[in-house]
Amino acid sequence: MLDLNWLRTFVTLAQQQHFGKAAAALHMTQPNVSLHIKQLESTTRVKLIERTPFHLTQAGVRLLLSSQKTLMELQVCQADLNAINDLSQGTLTIAASDIISRLLLISPFQLFKAQFPGIDFSLLNTTSSQASELVKNAQADLGFVIAQKESQPLHFTELQQIHWCALGDNLALWQQAKRQPELALESEPTLILLGHDTRTRDLLDSALPSLNLPQYRIMEVGSVDAQIDWAEAGFGVAIVPEFSIYTKRHLKTKVTPLPEFPTTSLGYIVRQNQILSKAIKQLLRWVDEEIIRLQNR
Repeated sequence: MLDLNWLRTFVTLAQQQHFGKAAAALHMTQPNVSLHIKQLESTTRVKLIERTPFHLTQAGVRLLLSSQKTLMELQVCQADLNAINDLSQGTLTIAASDIISRLLLISPFQLFKAQFPGIDFSLLNTTSSQASELVKNAQADLGFVIAQKESQPLHFTELQQIHWCALGDNLALWQQAKRQPELALESEPTLILLGHDTRTRDLLDSALPSLNLPQYRIMEVGSVDAQIDWAEAGFGVAIVPEFSIYTKRHLKTKVTPLPEFPTTSLGYIVRQNQILSKAIKQLLRWVDEEIIRLQNR
């Protein structure tokens, strides 16, 4: 009989490809990692790992495939059992980007903490793509994402449409310089954008030509708040979601709506056929109310 702890150790070792790193990831000693693998090989009666250089044998590759599926299915099952029981104790793990969590989730989380004090919730700061992977693998119960396409094994529910705006004083001047080449600019235009590893950037790149700018350079930063701060400091024009400036009451630079940019969706993802607990359903109702409150400010 294969022990689940052995399988978990085996999967982690296959991912880390190093006994010491696997031990650290599992909060185990290295000898215990080696013992689990020895016990697994003894029970299966096949060699699973070659130590030098490290690689899985053919049998190891086959076991890894089944082990990953088994462990993920058990994790999904446990999450559904917790939801069915509507436990007043337990954990709730949510994946969301920094801008979504700070603008939309702080107030709902305060209400959640007051009504469900026995549930310990964790927030994972991720990109939308990373959130999708975490929910798909049952490492997060719920994800808040931008521009999620409906796809197996995830179900996406839209919370609001996202429109775009430009934050910065020089956009109109730059566009005029494009129409009137004789108009000299002091410096090359700078657009302040998120990095290429985000869905937001993928959406924007195709829409940037509609700004009708002369040749420009791009300044990449790691968060929407950083975009806003750099634009406010006069380093360029930031292209940001309109909802990101809802709470920015003292902006010094000009905000220009960009209706020609394609809209996209902000929403939440769960696994298809996932059973939602009473706590998650209530949290989603509070998030809906928070969105309405921000839109009506």
